[in-house]
Amino acid sequence: MRILLTGATGMVGGSVLRECLDDPRVTEVVALGRKPSGLTHPKLRDLVRANLAGYQDIGDAFRGFDACFFCAGVSAVGLDDPTYTAITFGRTVAAAEAFAAANPGKVFCYVSGEGTDSTEQGRSMWARVKGRTENRLLAMPISAYMFRAGYIQPRKGVRSKTGWYQAFYTVMGPLFPVLRVFFGRHMTTAENVGRAMIAAGAGLAGDTRILENDDINRLATKGSA
Repeated sequence: MRILLTGATGMVGGSVLRECLDDPRVTEVVALGRKPSGLTHPKLRDLVRANLAGYQDIGDAFRGFDACFFCAGVSAVGLDDPTYTAITFGRTVAAAEAFAAANPGKVFCYVSGEGTDSTEQGRSMWARVKGRTENRLLAMPISAYMFRAGYIQPRKGVRSKTGWYQAFYTVMGPLFPVLRVFFGRHMTTAENVGRAMIAAGAGLAGDTRILENDDINRLATKGSA
């Protein structure tokens, strides 16, 4: 599979990238972002671009992919509705539209979030915006899968760029196996997100388009390398 990946410099995207590079089903990864991914690998190519709000000028660069793993995103903390919407909805939809135009019917995996509001009417701003984004993606001529992950534990040395996030992950690491016994339906790992996306790209996700944590964890085991 040829994969277009966003968010490669982030915790989730970086983990997904590593799973792609390790998986023999993936033949090439193109990491789209404002900065290089920071990794070197025979299967990896960086596509560095300052403008992530539109792709009319480089539409051909989106051709020939089997799947797009959209892992870019920001926290809603400290952002107002218009700013968060421009980033979360605007940039995601721009990439999805360019991908759909170049690769109709192919797989698009979107890192959403547990608690996303499909009605777009709830009190939580981030949940409404995520819901609006999901609804737009699901209406596009692509096989779109919404990854509604809850708590995501990083593995394999991947670190968050946000200091207090990383401090939290460091504390949670040793506790994760125990907490998963009690709260497993709200938890997954970054590597499972990557493995599940690869399985979706390989056509193993079935008809369930909105994947909660349990769905992600089960899908991660399908056809794994």
